[in-house]
Amino acid sequence: MPDPQAHLLVVDDDERIRGLLQKFLMRNGFLVTIARDGAQARRLLEGLDFDMIVLDVMMPGVDGIALTRELRARLAVPILLLTARGETSSRIEGLEAGADDYLVKPFEPKELLLRINAILRRVPQVQAEAGPKVLHLGSVRYDIDRGELWQGGDPVRLTATEAQLMRIFAAQPGQPISRETLAGDLGRDSSAEEKTGQERAVDVQITRLRRKIEHDPKQPRYLQTVRGAGYMLAPD
Repeated sequence: MPDPQAHLLVVDDDERIRGLLQKFLMRNGFLVTIARDGAQARRLLEGLDFDMIVLDVMMPGVDGIALTRELRARLAVPILLLTARGETSSRIEGLEAGADDYLVKPFEPKELLLRINAILRRVPQVQAEAGPKVLHLGSVRYDIDRGELWQGGDPVRLTATEAQLMRIFAAQPGQPISRETLAGDLGRDSSAEEKTGQERAVDVQITRLRRKIEHDPKQPRYLQTVRGAGYMLAPD
């Protein structure tokens, strides 16, 4: 089993693949943040530390191999490349750029999981040296590693559901998450008839969580409603 605190950055321009990988890896014990391209990945890496990057090669703008070279010049974080190109020359190019491993699409999710765990076992020193992972929400801060919310020097008590919501939002800062997705990630999968009620239950939990995060819960700055898309955590 992976370290439950291992935080992965998954970068892929295919929205469906991003979502599937995120859900699969979170169900296997990882914190997972997703990015749609190299530019968004760079922005996330400026504010967060990751234990590993799972990076698609074929992307618009900067491709995965070029981004690997760029990141390897300044970061020791392990990188696993994903590509539809299986030629030996492509694999060598990726490894020479500094990738730790290379997986050809299509692949079995279990194989991806095995590769990730194998890489993380080989580089424990990278995980040990990773800096603190903290999101700042005005006067409130959220420690991703510990799953703790703090107001100044005082801990803020979270219910089990609120703590799970914070883990979900903290893995995807700045990205809207639908009520349906939140209900599913909270283990509230239900029949079609119950779906509306479950999503309303999510709304109630969001309201309660805002009281612990926001200066004015009625005008949320950090846990925002995104019309037509759901909710989004927008840290400083």
